[in-house]
Amino acid sequence: MIRCYLGHSPVVPSSCYVDVSAQILGQVTLGEHSSVWMNAVLRGDVHFIRVGAYSNVQDCAVLHGMRHKHPVEVGDWVTIGHNATVHGCVIENACLIGMGSTILNNAHIGEGSIIAAGAVVPENTIVPPNTLWAGVPAKERRRLNPDDREAILRYARNYMDYTVSYLKEREEWRE
Repeated sequence: MIRCYLGHSPVVPSSCYVDVSAQILGQVTLGEHSSVWMNAVLRGDVHFIRVGAYSNVQDCAVLHGMRHKHPVEVGDWVTIGHNATVHGCVIENACLIGMGSTILNNAHIGEGSIIAAGAVVPENTIVPPNTLWAGVPAKERRRLNPDDREAILRYARNYMDYTVSYLKEREEWRE
């Protein structure tokens, strides 16, 4: 469901796929070719949410800001895994946010980084570019290499392909 809140309407380009079970409301802007999957929630009621081009927000993920203080800004080619919670933070381009991970207010995830499944990134944490963070609380585990970056982009490209097929399926169903 895509809906307005307090006069703010989500911006969803026609190249995006948003599942009918997803909830997108208020100050939310999706970039071209991005996708929001089953039961994900992007709640732009207390601050804005921006999701970059070719990024995907997978099943049951939640994106929400902190009122008057921290928006959610997601770069291009980002994968946000199933059941992740992304709250009031910045995620730069080409990152992989693992399933069930949590990123808290005012955290900043540097370009090309991976937050491992189940990790909890505490408030105000700065994750340097091209690093892997894991654990509770999350800590830097290692520097990433070009093969790791290619793996990150492969996830995003897979979801771009899924977006194309789901949009095609929707059009065929309407005919």
